[in-house]
Amino acid sequence: MPGKKCSAMPRGQGRVVVIGASNTDLVVHVPKLPQAGESVLGGDLRTFAGGKGANQAVAAARAGAKAYFIGAFGDDAFGRARRADLEKEGVDCCGCVVKKGVPSGVALIAIGEGKGKAKAENLIFVAPGANRRLTPKDVSKAMPRDLAGNDVVLCSLEVPLPVVMQALQMANSVAATVILNPAPFPPEGLTDELLKRCNVIVPNEVEAEALFHAQPQTPEGRARIFGFVRRRCPHIVLTRGAKGAVHYYQSGIRKLGAKTIPAPQVKPVDTVGAGDCFNGCLAARLAEDEFDVEGAIRFAVAAAALKVTRHGAQAGIPYRAEILKMVRRVNAGK
Repeated sequence: MPGKKCSAMPRGQGRVVVIGASNTDLVVHVPKLPQAGESVLGGDLRTFAGGKGANQAVAAARAGAKAYFIGAFGDDAFGRARRADLEKEGVDCCGCVVKKGVPSGVALIAIGEGKGKAKAENLIFVAPGANRRLTPKDVSKAMPRDLAGNDVVLCSLEVPLPVVMQALQMANSVAATVILNPAPFPPEGLTDELLKRCNVIVPNEVEAEALFHAQPQTPEGRARIFGFVRRRCPHIVLTRGAKGAVHYYQSGIRKLGAKTIPAPQVKPVDTVGAGDCFNGCLAARLAEDEFDVEGAIRFAVAAAALKVTRHGAQAGIPYRAEILKMVRRVNAGK
């Protein structure tokens, strides 16, 4: 039942517990993205399952993890459909809640067609609905009662910050690995208390600039990231789309490092959900081996590259066998 505390799950490798939003994505492809005040005619309206948290949970499940989603649905057709989608993917939704009299989350998405070597880009507007009503109490009741140190807790910011803090506190209490995807980045910023509770933070370049108050690829930006790694969070994974990812880390007492993990070259058709695919697959791989962060990033980069070649934030997420095949291809230099 929604809101009921879930029973213990069989143990083996760690699980991925995702706290976040579920949305219905209403998508239209357009020749170019509109400017302010401009109308652009596009293709037919398409409906997909989405929401950062739900996308990440599906990515973790398809990557081979036991995935568990904590989120809120409205008591409407969209909410029922999105929960059914997740359960068909093998995502455990017993910790989800239904908010009576509230609409489920909806995202309105325009995807600009990439021409030649230009990459596809998108504009996204979100009506949070029930996602905004998720509470710390909901999370406290829903979190697996046998949460343990080999589990991974993954949070994004389409739900209220007190909800994220509650999840992080519960994860810290058992030394579970915490991944924070700071998206969408809040206007008020993030507190040191929240950031210090994370083991891995995964921003894209826009979010990194907001978080570090400098462009991440400049000398000032790199210096600020290294300072952040030293004082707050030991792993920053900067995602850069077609350029792959950069892993900033601290090993030992004072040893700092940065390593670029390139992405395989692909022809993108839909970039929506690529970051969520990256985060969910990163979490799944860390649930297998929490110490192999570089290996987890390589796995996630390969997964995101496959995702952008397919339509749909969730529908386009690849499966474990496909990701491993891509990893082997990259390792072989093909």
